[in-house]
Amino acid sequence: MTHAEIDALVKSFLVDTATGEVNPRVQQIAVRLTSDLFKAIEDLDLSPSEVWKGLEYFAEAGATHELGLLAAGLGLERFVDIRMDEAEAKAGLTGGTPRTIEGPLYVAGAPKSEGFARMDDGSEVEQGEVLFMQGTVYDADGKPLPGAQVEAWHANLMGNYSFFDKSQSDFNLRRTIVTDANGRYQFRSIMPMGYGCPPQGTTQRLLNLLGRHGRRPAHIHFFVTAAGHRKLTTQINIDGDDYLWDDFAFASREGLVPAVNRITDAAEIDRKGLQKPFASIDFDFRLNGETAAAPTTEVERKRASA
Repeated sequence: MTHAEIDALVKSFLVDTATGEVNPRVQQIAVRLTSDLFKAIEDLDLSPSEVWKGLEYFAEAGATHELGLLAAGLGLERFVDIRMDEAEAKAGLTGGTPRTIEGPLYVAGAPKSEGFARMDDGSEVEQGEVLFMQGTVYDADGKPLPGAQVEAWHANLMGNYSFFDKSQSDFNLRRTIVTDANGRYQFRSIMPMGYGCPPQGTTQRLLNLLGRHGRRPAHIHFFVTAAGHRKLTTQINIDGDDYLWDDFAFASREGLVPAVNRITDAAEIDRKGLQKPFASIDFDFRLNGETAAAPTTEVERKRASA
């Protein structure tokens, strides 16, 4: 069939059969995606078995809760960010901290504190490297933002996240820090490890067929919000990781790889109440003001809550 014939066929399936009230946006999207799918089947000469195996794959990915992981691995989540970057640039918004993907492992409701939080529950402190991370949240004019919220979450030494990993305590390595009167935040945690897709999962199976690995570098996720400002979704990557610039989820970006300082000074170690050297990362966040000239940064999606 020609593409024009496919367009006519899809119209007869999805438009001409409508007898009730139509949602124009849903109809527009359904027609476009169905037409593109039919054209791909025609152009690639997909067999009926290939079509049904594809449907079975997506059914399994949904049942095993890997669609969010698949969206990252195919670059879909990064592509959405690229489009948002372009929309903000067109609206004249520049200079903010780079955004990058949220990923599928956020959990709402993390404990909240002002100025400082300890994120880890202490269970891995002997095996891991203690990390202190601190900085200031600024507005677009460089003024500190007191009362801003810095939500942080990251993996443990096994590359696993609390809530999804039932062996961890509730909200381990998850906190919300409200910046102090000077717009400052700080937290104590352990240095996270990177992780890979489940080896036998749907995402890794597809990556294998594409000749790709499914590894992520060590990283820490953030939501940063303040009244009158655009929500920032971002993450910092840990410098020196083997996969720093080879992230299967395409989330590594310039400006999001701060220096990791190893503190060995005895006085500093004692001041922190520690018995061994620790790591320190300084990182400031810069938010842009809210504007109707760019799409909202509040993304409506289903998220875990505990």
